[in-house]
Amino acid sequence: MSAPLPSNLRVHHAISDIPKETWNALVPPEAVPFLEWDWLHALEASGSITPERGWRPAHLAVWEGTRLVAAAPAYLKDDSHGEFVFDWTWASAAERLGFRYYPKLVLAVPLTPATGPRLLVAPGEDRRARIRELARGAVELARSEGLSSVHVLFPTEEEAQALEEDGFAIRLGVQYHWRNRGYGSFDDFLTAFRSKRRTQLRRERRAPGEQGIRLRTLRGDELSEVSAETVFRIYASTVDKYLFGHRYLTPRFFELLLRSMRSRLELVEARKDGRLVAGALNLASATTLYGRYWGCFEEYPFLHFNVCLYHSIEEAIRRGVRRFEPGAGGEHKLVRGFEPSLTWSAHWIFHPRLDGAVRNFLVQERAAIREGMPRWLEESGLREDVWKAGR
Repeated sequence: MSAPLPSNLRVHHAISDIPKETWNALVPPEAVPFLEWDWLHALEASGSITPERGWRPAHLAVWEGTRLVAAAPAYLKDDSHGEFVFDWTWASAAERLGFRYYPKLVLAVPLTPATGPRLLVAPGEDRRARIRELARGAVELARSEGLSSVHVLFPTEEEAQALEEDGFAIRLGVQYHWRNRGYGSFDDFLTAFRSKRRTQLRRERRAPGEQGIRLRTLRGDELSEVSAETVFRIYASTVDKYLFGHRYLTPRFFELLLRSMRSRLELVEARKDGRLVAGALNLASATTLYGRYWGCFEEYPFLHFNVCLYHSIEEAIRRGVRRFEPGAGGEHKLVRGFEPSLTWSAHWIFHPRLDGAVRNFLVQERAAIREGMPRWLEESGLREDVWKAGR
């Protein structure tokens, strides 16, 4: 990986430098919506992702003349906020070794812990060769800029394997995802649980009706009823509850989304006596629902579970959605039918001592995660025959 920067590789410091149709032609139809030009543009154009906030766009693009054949969303990072692959201890170790960990180069969708292609290749191209070209270009760009490292966050398993072959260190993570096993209804889904857990979920599921709260999902033209300020308030209400919460996203971001990505958006509303008491903004592809921003203005028992989990599961069953990824973290999801799923990241660190220490740590971490997967499945609340059949 020491060859010079490919002559056909360009670095674009704004996604708007690449035409929308040109970028989107590289995004597979089944890919996560967060890779689409409109999402990345909304982050940048709204002032949500800026150099002042620690994200300097440096999108990689491989051009053959005027044709874009491969690309990757990329940013120079001055910290590790908003990445969801936590490497703060690596930065501390770098400081002890006497060198700066920041800035670094990340190939990622900002603020978005959702697995999907990070190395985009045009249809008809040799995908493996273009992945290698992008990976080599990222490493040489980082080297030329004097950066400490390159990090590819939440790539697909196929991309992670390719990057490992090219010398990157691979890290595993775990999220909790819901899988549609051909359920005909929410009650049908409940039959997949052991009796005690099924009783618990039914009790939690009844709570909104007993509290006088009505839930519904708004899609498409129904979102014309929703203002960007309302969605921003939902987002901010959760961020502001945390001491170290960062209000990255601006009202303008949600305004751009509601204008340009309405076909991808879903808003779950919880209303009591007509007033909005909670909500969750989700995104959807043809096969998968992605949970994003939740917030509440009034506290009620089990409201979070219903708005963010149960209601959307019921809707996913009704609409035949195959998968629901509600975001990072939250072991509470495990006992409510969400199963442990592996995520990947790939890391190239130039400093040999830090690189060696990180690789040794990742060997142990990967072993612990793989060893823990069966145990987490057993704790999911699903009947053993159900989760074993789905492995």
